[in-house]
Amino acid sequence: MKKSLVFWVESYFYNPNTLQKSFSIFLLPLSWIYCLVMFIRYKSSVEEDLGIKVIGVGNLNVGGSGKTPLVSALAQNYENAAIVLRGYGRDSQGLIVVYDGENILCDVKQSGDEAMMYAHKVKSAIVIVSENRKLGILRAKEMGAKVVFLDDAYSKHDIKKLDFLIEVDALNSSCLPSGPFRERLWKAKEATIVKDGVDFKRVVELKDKCDKMSLVTAIARPQRLDEFLPKVLSKNYFEDHYSFTKNELEDVLMRDGSDSLLVTYKDFVKVASFGLPLSLLDMHVEVDEKIYEKINNYVGRK
Repeated sequence: MKKSLVFWVESYFYNPNTLQKSFSIFLLPLSWIYCLVMFIRYKSSVEEDLGIKVIGVGNLNVGGSGKTPLVSALAQNYENAAIVLRGYGRDSQGLIVVYDGENILCDVKQSGDEAMMYAHKVKSAIVIVSENRKLGILRAKEMGAKVVFLDDAYSKHDIKKLDFLIEVDALNSSCLPSGPFRERLWKAKEATIVKDGVDFKRVVELKDKCDKMSLVTAIARPQRLDEFLPKVLSKNYFEDHYSFTKNELEDVLMRDGSDSLLVTYKDFVKVASFGLPLSLLDMHVEVDEKIYEKINNYVGRK
């Protein structure tokens, strides 16, 4: 039931049919109220300097936009860096140091999939999950970080930071619940707009390829993978941040007669311990030099 609802909502936001479009129009008054509340929240926020350079990477819409690979690419180019994020989908609360720059200190259930992905891929950066981003930033500072990258941070208007905002194409430009937008780009808000395919480009490497593979993934809007996919026996989509069981993945292997399961790195960190045959769709991004120049100017790096 939950899976069906999640995919219905994704379709409603990004590829609506006629009925969904009508439903969206019906909800417009609620969207206007929601957007007004978010504007008041923004205007009442007081920006606080936490004594460390903070770079925020976010997007206005709900769902995936490429924040994780972009943050990974940026953070790994700076020494004494930290990545702070909420840790969506984790079975824990509060502040947890996932990776201290040398060792992974918890399991994926405590960290969430995205934080564990950072811990595996960005070996030079501290990784911290915390619902309260300010506490996470201050903890990173205590641990010796000189620059902090915030994942999904546009709405944190009370934190002084350099904001990058990933532009996502959407047929529906309304705020929730009529459309997919959590906020507007407020007129007085300074943010650098970046676009996938223009300011950063995805590069995909297929590792441990097999002749017969079944795609299994739990990312937002999984159809985004289509342009990078090799031939697969089936596409098995689960809701974003879904926690797989070994049995259901074994069922996919048996049903398709496949040699391996094709997964993204975000999925890999959750299923690697199952001991099943895996192929990896490993993605990173190449970032335009002007983004690094902007960050370097902000942090005072030559």
